[in-house]
Amino acid sequence: MFKEFWEPIQLSLEISLVSGITVFILGTFISWLMVKSPFRGKIIIETMIMLPLVLPPSVIGFLLIIIFGKNSWLGEAIVFLFKQPIIFTWWAAMIASTVVAFPLMYMSAKTGFQNVDSDIEEAAAVDGANTLKVFLYISLPLASRSLLTGGILSFARALGEFGATLMFAGNIPGKTQTVPTAIYVAIDSGNMTMAWLWVAATVFISFLMLLTVQLKSR
Repeated sequence: MFKEFWEPIQLSLEISLVSGITVFILGTFISWLMVKSPFRGKIIIETMIMLPLVLPPSVIGFLLIIIFGKNSWLGEAIVFLFKQPIIFTWWAAMIASTVVAFPLMYMSAKTGFQNVDSDIEEAAAVDGANTLKVFLYISLPLASRSLLTGGILSFARALGEFGATLMFAGNIPGKTQTVPTAIYVAIDSGNMTMAWLWVAATVFISFLMLLTVQLKSR
């Protein structure tokens, strides 16, 4: 029983950790570029970045299947390189979690970089710091609170992802079955004991992460 209980939790934590790190790096870099690089059409790109927040999970899952399916050039390239499609694999679950969690990280990081005093960055540049050094030693430290908040919220969102993961990665026990999909199957089969255990574990983990955000924001 312990193995049945622990496998989805372990898989969810692994997927959320990898997708969280991916989202943190990409979200930080892209948001900084968007804040510091005004250009035409930026509002269109930002709208596309935010779409996963409002799109139904089934739509996201469908789009991921189309993009990474065997009939797409990307899907064909993946099959050629790795000898198997990415759909219904661990990596599919990670990609789905990354897509739905990215907007949260982007919004938080963008807010953090917008609140950085540009006079400080300009002073560092005048003193001889190049763009990379200004980013690493000025922008990142001053926006660190927002970046940490975005990272934790993204991890929590990835941990709770259900719809897109179910469509794109499936529900294979020990391979792609995360806690949300395991809860769905447990309720559907009448196994309320396991459902309650997984719900309690998810609530506990999510509570700890949100508590961390609240403490850091104060």
